[in-house]
Amino acid sequence: MARPRNGSRPVYVWTWLPGATEPVVAGVLVEAGDIVAFTYGQSYLRREDALPLYLPELPLQAGTQTPQAGPIAGVIDDAAPDAWGMRVILAKLVGRGADDVTQLSRLTYLLQSGSDRIGNLDFQGSAETYVPRGGEPATLDQLVRAAQLIEEGQPLPPELDQALMHGSSIGGARPKATLADGKRSLIAKFSSATDSYPVVRGEFLAMALARKAGLNVANVDLTQSMGRQVLLVERFDRSGDGTRRAMVSALTVLSLSETAALFASSYALLADEIRRRFTDSKETLRELFERIVFNVLIGNTDDHPRNHSAFWDGASEQLTLTPAYDLTPILRRTGEASQLMAIGRDGWRSSLLAGCIERSGIYHLREEEAREIVDRQIAAITKNWLDICEQAELSTNDRRVLAGAAVFNPSVFTGYGDPVSLPDR
Repeated sequence: MARPRNGSRPVYVWTWLPGATEPVVAGVLVEAGDIVAFTYGQSYLRREDALPLYLPELPLQAGTQTPQAGPIAGVIDDAAPDAWGMRVILAKLVGRGADDVTQLSRLTYLLQSGSDRIGNLDFQGSAETYVPRGGEPATLDQLVRAAQLIEEGQPLPPELDQALMHGSSIGGARPKATLADGKRSLIAKFSSATDSYPVVRGEFLAMALARKAGLNVANVDLTQSMGRQVLLVERFDRSGDGTRRAMVSALTVLSLSETAALFASSYALLADEIRRRFTDSKETLRELFERIVFNVLIGNTDDHPRNHSAFWDGASEQLTLTPAYDLTPILRRTGEASQLMAIGRDGWRSSLLAGCIERSGIYHLREEEAREIVDRQIAAITKNWLDICEQAELSTNDRRVLAGAAVFNPSVFTGYGDPVSLPDR
């Protein structure tokens, strides 16, 4: 394998091939100035069962490959820690109160984060020996306490020092950790002291409503630990037999960098990729449109391209949309809002049902089909609102705040019909 030219430490990429319960080394990452280059290992290229980590980004070929968008290959970046994970690693290596994540390199974050990361990749300092990182299994109480101390900028006592390794490898900005429950693999998402409303309960509410509205979503449960709410999300990239499924974010599917995504990410472009490269493209386009409508109805305007993903099948070179996740109502006191990903080809991203229907042809739907989807979701949310609010243990006040300020905000009905009110009792 290639060695670093600048004397920095190489990072080796290990992967779980389909059906395998143990990883094999696939290649090496080396920092070269402001970018991170990747080279497949010769031993991996000689394997009969070798698969590309992701196409068209990293074709199965010899030689150094530089990233097509951004400073690092998207499939690698998808497996890297995001804001919360970097904060945990920074606190461990630099000390409490540290908040400048640029103090550490990208490769440092890859090597210091836990091994139970999203998808089928991990990163090691060795090409010969695989040693998983993550420490001993932690209880939910330990994870909640460790997350609280990190948020407060406090040092972790020895018994909690390794606990948050279980959350340092997964994406997102909010406190979270991975957790095992028998043969199930879970992501535990914790409430935060800075929450202005019960965000964890709100996400449970949205995920449960999405299932009632007919969307394919991850399984969720709601629990408590040490007086804090915890959302348990069942992972769909793991199975009980120890195998792992390859995944890429929509950011990677669209070949966008984080910076470019701020203005160039688009559901319409994702629809084009679905037509070209996804399994069951017609049904997947319909599912994508249904998710757009649901986000508009519940006020989820944090629908950035990392909050959408696809399973990658390197053998068939096809993608399959994963279940939906990270559906969160976001309160707003003003009127019209915008989605983070454009819905139309013209850059149109307004959170309006009428606009979604006007652009439904992009998703291979007739306008009457699109209207039926909208009406069905409105009916399902209205019918199940009180029952799921009760399951989420939302107070009457919190329920009333969410209704209108996020879910069924009157502005989304502009040009579609009269605003719909959610039942109060």
